[in-house]
Amino acid sequence: MRPAAALALALIAGLAAPAAAQGTAPAIASAEFFAATDRYRHHIMGHVPPWAELHLAMSDGSMRRIVLPETLVFEDMVPRLADLDGDGAPEVVVVETHVAQGAALAVYGPDGRIAATPYIGTPQRWLAPAGIADLDGDGAIEIAYVDRPHLAKELRIWRYEGGTLTEVGRLSGVTNHAIGEAFITGGVRDCGTGPELVLLDADRARIVAVTFDGTTTTERDIGPFDDQAGIAAALACTAGG
Repeated sequence: MRPAAALALALIAGLAAPAAAQGTAPAIASAEFFAATDRYRHHIMGHVPPWAELHLAMSDGSMRRIVLPETLVFEDMVPRLADLDGDGAPEVVVVETHVAQGAALAVYGPDGRIAATPYIGTPQRWLAPAGIADLDGDGAIEIAYVDRPHLAKELRIWRYEGGTLTEVGRLSGVTNHAIGEAFITGGVRDCGTGPELVLLDADRARIVAVTFDGTTTTERDIGPFDDQAGIAAALACTAGG
């Protein structure tokens, strides 16, 4: 089902203004969700609705509009731009949900979906992106999310390489979202020794830092979780050394 959907998305995106005949193809400059929809009722993000469209503003001033089929929604707060393949142009990382199979993490380019993780497999089940970085210093970018942050509470790390996503690490007992919140708690920081994921423990009582060396995922406690100000301080490396 996923390949057919991906083809449909690429064809829709292809209706956008073509790149200039000469020079480098335009890059994605910004991305925004549009067309709130009620075809998937989950309300996991409070007042943030699921979306039916992703609009890409291009560096040449053109706009590309990606419209999902009725079986899919974008179940996310904002699209995330990151250069995943090192070509100097960003891709877009989003949570894409199938109305019968639950959430997946997906990567989009100007012509539609490039890659995606498997769907969780059950509707009303979500994942919360945790960070995008070269976590192990090997030159390839990893994308991390917490699988079912209210239930399974498992960090999963995927490497993006050659236009595909490959799972490379897992860690149980962490979370980064509470039901009804319109934001994700934590992110990526580098306090001088390499990138770390900032998350919460499963009980949402402690802030933890997670590192990945390419093989092993390691968690360490960096302080109590009292409020988002504490998370901001941890991300800024002014607390939780």
